[in-house]
Amino acid sequence: MTPIRSEHLVLSLSGPDSPGIVHAVTGALVDAECTIVESRQFRDPSEDAFFLRVGFARAGGGELDVDALRRRVSQVADRFGMTWRLDDASRRARVVIMVSKFAHCLNDLLFRNSIGELNLDVVAVVSNHPDLGRTADHYGVPFRHIPVTRETKPQAEQALLDLVRDEHVDLVVLARYMQILSDDVCKQLDGRAINIHHSMLPSFKGARPYHQAHARGVKFIGATAHYVTADLDEGPIIEQEILRVDHSLTPDQLAARGREAETRALARAVRWHTENRVALNGNRTVVFG
Repeated sequence: MTPIRSEHLVLSLSGPDSPGIVHAVTGALVDAECTIVESRQFRDPSEDAFFLRVGFARAGGGELDVDALRRRVSQVADRFGMTWRLDDASRRARVVIMVSKFAHCLNDLLFRNSIGELNLDVVAVVSNHPDLGRTADHYGVPFRHIPVTRETKPQAEQALLDLVRDEHVDLVVLARYMQILSDDVCKQLDGRAINIHHSMLPSFKGARPYHQAHARGVKFIGATAHYVTADLDEGPIIEQEILRVDHSLTPDQLAARGREAETRALARAVRWHTENRVALNGNRTVVFG
């Protein structure tokens, strides 16, 4: 028996839709003397898929026989052909944040984490430039400067993967990291790397997108947080933020509003992922925010 003391655990399941799933899952939790404190579900009729997230605790507190509970849940999941995971909601997700020279997303994530809005154990800030070392130092987070050139990119990416492996990293956050990850790294980090970019893609690609947007007189700007895939900026979307703008704003003011949107979207995406509120559904996501 592996006892666990936690005020809140989370069970997530996904798979083909079938009658009786919720009844079977809740029955397994009742048999384990657990009480449900939160439950969200979604049925996707287009894919005939079902998603369930249940937060629960040991009724009356005390130790929970997690091994016995896993056996019960496994039996239910096998019966309905579902994949599942059981997590301790109090566990701090081990995270690497990758940056280049823009500080806004990094500073926002570290600040939110410092006040308890996020539940992260930031094991390192990794950057291809030394500029943001002071920001990491301010929050007491280790800073790793890993320069990247065309010639050294394979070694730099291997250093990243070694860090992820050695530190048992759960999530890599590209918080305005201005390097394209190779297809191999994207595959190795599949489902556990999040990127942020402006939401004006594909209209304004390349350099100075806000200047391009200003020239076209856009009325909305925003940001998209998504999982990293080998298809650049086309991974499953977790969260988006939009802000209304008008003709009176300069390109620099548009960029400032864009930074605001980026921090909001990225923080929500990171929180939802680390709270196991996001499920992949093909090229889309189901988010129990």
